[in-house]
Amino acid sequence: MNINLLKEKSLQIRRTILKAALSAGKGHIPPCYSWTDIASVLFYGNILNISPNKPDWKDRDRFVLSKGHASLTLYSILSDLEYFAADELDKFATGGALLPGHPDAEIPGVEVCTGSLGHGLGVASGMAFASKKDNLSWSTYVVLGDGECQEGSVWEAIMFAGHQELGKLIAIVDRNTFGATDSTENTARLNPLDDKFKAFGWDVEEVDGHNFNSLISTLNQAKIRVHENKPLCIIANTTKGKGIDFMENSQYWHHQMPKGEQIDIAWEQLGGKWID
Repeated sequence: MNINLLKEKSLQIRRTILKAALSAGKGHIPPCYSWTDIASVLFYGNILNISPNKPDWKDRDRFVLSKGHASLTLYSILSDLEYFAADELDKFATGGALLPGHPDAEIPGVEVCTGSLGHGLGVASGMAFASKKDNLSWSTYVVLGDGECQEGSVWEAIMFAGHQELGKLIAIVDRNTFGATDSTENTARLNPLDDKFKAFGWDVEEVDGHNFNSLISTLNQAKIRVHENKPLCIIANTTKGKGIDFMENSQYWHHQMPKGEQIDIAWEQLGGKWID
């Protein structure tokens, strides 16, 4: 898929996220938008080796969304890839729905329940460890929020993965620099994040998380890495709320929902229209 098509896919996914969140009256739109471009390259850019027709295919790459509150990005893509019917998004986060607020392993295409922040990398490390021990072909990808990188369990997993030399583990940190209520650097400073990962035996790459050329290049290189004795961390510098200007880089927009005129402005900036 070429760059223009990837950009259009990202825009389409952002519209789908907004529609589902507005219909449900809930959702974490800004955290979803910061990793939408990353997700588009992973799922549409021939990075993940997956098969929507066979969600349990044993040789598939494993993907874990550790920042589970940003589930609507993943759901929107899985729906578009026909893992499940599109109308399931209309029932997002309602009683008995297939798609709850955080990913559940009962959903086709979802590997593990996530959303209790700090757990996803540990699970992904376990998957990568099993793949290495059994000499299997598949890789494991995990997307973390930078806010959750303040959790101690994340650093336990980083230490484990480095020690076990899990070369087919790729962790992507959605580095939008905001937690739920404030900057990460104001709550528990993460910088220099790259040096921290390196100290635990990881390779590190840094990339603009909204630059499709850079994302494609970096993620393609991750697939064919020479040094397979080290896990890889990709620090993707992103903008929380990317695509809707009044949400971007704001500590006040985490799970807040647009209202009134804000809805019209959001749709205009995404090139669509809200029909209630």
